[in-house]
Amino acid sequence: MTATANTVLALLALGACALSGQVNAQNYPVKAIRIIVPFPAGGPTDTHSRWAAQQLNVAFGQPVIADNRGGAGGVIGTEAAAKSAPDGYTLLGGNPGPLTIAPSIRKQLPYDPVRDFAPITLIAKSASCICAHPSIPAKNLKEFIALAKAHPGKINYATPGVGTVGHFGTEFLSSLAGIKMTMVPYKGAALYVIDVISGNIDIAFVQIAQAAPLVRQGRMRALGVTATARSALLPEVPTAAEQGVTGFSSYNWNGILAPAGTPKAIIDRIHAVLSKPLNTPETRKQLQDVGFEVAGDGPAEFAAFIKSETERWAKVGKAAGIRQE
Repeated sequence: MTATANTVLALLALGACALSGQVNAQNYPVKAIRIIVPFPAGGPTDTHSRWAAQQLNVAFGQPVIADNRGGAGGVIGTEAAAKSAPDGYTLLGGNPGPLTIAPSIRKQLPYDPVRDFAPITLIAKSASCICAHPSIPAKNLKEFIALAKAHPGKINYATPGVGTVGHFGTEFLSSLAGIKMTMVPYKGAALYVIDVISGNIDIAFVQIAQAAPLVRQGRMRALGVTATARSALLPEVPTAAEQGVTGFSSYNWNGILAPAGTPKAIIDRIHAVLSKPLNTPETRKQLQDVGFEVAGDGPAEFAAFIKSETERWAKVGKAAGIRQE
């Protein structure tokens, strides 16, 4: 067979594959879809993934199952999603830990967060309240920073573990404010909130919805919020930026991604289903009432967001010397 004939056959084969992909995308879905949640049930990633599953189930008329695969700070479940077939039947409930923070603290990851995933929709993001025990002699973040500068390394802060948003967010704040504190890692936010209330921990980032009632009861003091604007749940509490920490913000977030190579037509169909309710006043209010800012970003915007967050946390990790073997 001649070289020309081989080239023609190759082009025909590529055309057939492309046509097959288009047909599959048009018929999608014809069976159950699973969303891998890389954390145990009950947390924000699980909640938002199950919300997405419900929307897709109603729209597509196919079962959509949340598959919880926790472990290694979300790396195990994220790896499973990265290595799944790119056919739209396996999706990932995305979270910053395994996607935008892990690359800066682990020497090797079993996936590349940018190369191995096709972002679909950023669902929502949530800021935290910088909370202290009422006995801390600081009524706001500005006063707290002055206190920390006067006692370098003496003030402790809690996190849900190395490589979490709480950890990196606090280190980012410390870097911009020019202070040094000592980290105390916990296995979950619920545990350290108890210790902030009891006075065993000086400060911690606490999700705003969780912090608001405790602040109003006087059991914790709100020093500031990590958002770019004040929260409707704690409107009287200024942001860190308002108190002189220019350029600071820190958010947890959740979104839906697919393995890289998933047909664009499928990505677009899933995004269309999820973005529609996110743009309704009812859904926006429901999420805002529990401390979330609705996003609804499309694939391109979500990809750009992941890239910028990865770059930011890489700088924070490097400056703080954070590594996780």
